[in-house]
Amino acid sequence: MTGADPIAAADTIVARATPAGRGGVAVVRISGPAVPQIAVALTGALPQPRHATLAGFFDAGGEALDLGLALYFPAPHSFTGEHVLELHAHGGPVLVDLLLERVVALGARLARPGEFTERAFLNDKLDLTQAEAIADLIDAGSRAAARAAQRSLRGDFSAAVAALVEQVTDLRAWVEAALDFPDEDIDFLEAGELTGRLDDVTRAFDTLQATARQGCLLRDGLQVVIAGRPNAGKSSLLNALAGYAVAIVTPVPGTTRDVLREELDIDGLPIHVFDTAGLRESTDPVEQEGVRRARAALVTADHALVIVDASVPDDTALAATLAELPAALAQTIVRNKIDLTAEPAGAVDGEAGVINVSATRGDGLDALRARLRAVAGYQPGGEGTTTARRRHLEALTAARSHVEAARRTLVERRAGELMAEELRHAQEALGQITGEVTSEDLLGRIFAGFCIGK
Repeated sequence: MTGADPIAAADTIVARATPAGRGGVAVVRISGPAVPQIAVALTGALPQPRHATLAGFFDAGGEALDLGLALYFPAPHSFTGEHVLELHAHGGPVLVDLLLERVVALGARLARPGEFTERAFLNDKLDLTQAEAIADLIDAGSRAAARAAQRSLRGDFSAAVAALVEQVTDLRAWVEAALDFPDEDIDFLEAGELTGRLDDVTRAFDTLQATARQGCLLRDGLQVVIAGRPNAGKSSLLNALAGYAVAIVTPVPGTTRDVLREELDIDGLPIHVFDTAGLRESTDPVEQEGVRRARAALVTADHALVIVDASVPDDTALAATLAELPAALAQTIVRNKIDLTAEPAGAVDGEAGVINVSATRGDGLDALRARLRAVAGYQPGGEGTTTARRRHLEALTAARSHVEAARRTLVERRAGELMAEELRHAQEALGQITGEVTSEDLLGRIFAGFCIGK
């Protein structure tokens, strides 16, 4: 990798590895070169490697702070690749603070978010996609997302990227070898094998990009905003989709004043649903703020569910709501209250995205869920799906564009040197995914999103 060196001589760091608050057990994790000395000063002896040792944890005056378990992992056979000590103490916040203060007094410093995993990456214990998968596993919004993150953590996504890198590398080596021997009888630029290899690489990109898109959906989900005029049934729809009363529902227009968020799981796809204030002009300053927040939510949404009251035959409400949407925002028109009109539930116009529902009875909700899966491009049940991030998709897109440029160079200009250069750029773009090619700025942005102690 480039951009950072292994940090065998780095500071020793410490952090609480379990969530803050009160609990039965809290884990304090320490990593770095000073761990053996800290272990002796804190517990009286260096614990036997990789064995849970009952030990007292002592302050500077020799008074016991707690009695718990100490686990010592000598370098390089640890998560970070450094000496690691884990203290399993009772989970009182005051006690944990006392342990942290004691370890800091013995020469450690408090860890930054994600610093333990960052050290594991820098010390070649895992690659960058595996490091990111740890955070994705912790933050998984559905069972499918958790399973996908686990596959990435064990290296499935990295292996797929490595296989693609190998194909591009072999192709580049073949081109450059042919350039080094210009006196050969065969013109390698006219060889069918070359175009065949390019086709193979392109198909490999198709497969990996499709997998990465599904992985991105599992990680990020779909951000959906429910929008419409007051009393169209927005909050009732949110409650129906969630399966319980998230929002207050009354006959009074303008009941919802703030943006309400609920996390849904539709066949493994995380859906972040936002219920918003009814879109209308108002003299009430509180409602005005609610409408402003509703419009702000629409700007960042992936999809809008535009709710209209099917029992009121008036297209002006729909037109007024559609006029509020950002131009590029995709939408589904949800005709609610069909229990009052006796209309059939479900899709009315699948292509245009018009669905009849009754939020109070639950009619048509399955069709609406199917619509959300379709607009997201989500394919449930993918056993080989791994988690992925937008930066992975961007790197794959960049690498593919260089391979396509190499093909154009072959067909239009017959310039082998330029073709080899494009393939080199494709290699570098793929290397950014696993961290073989990276930068301090990229690492900072990735690990800053981790929790403390991981």
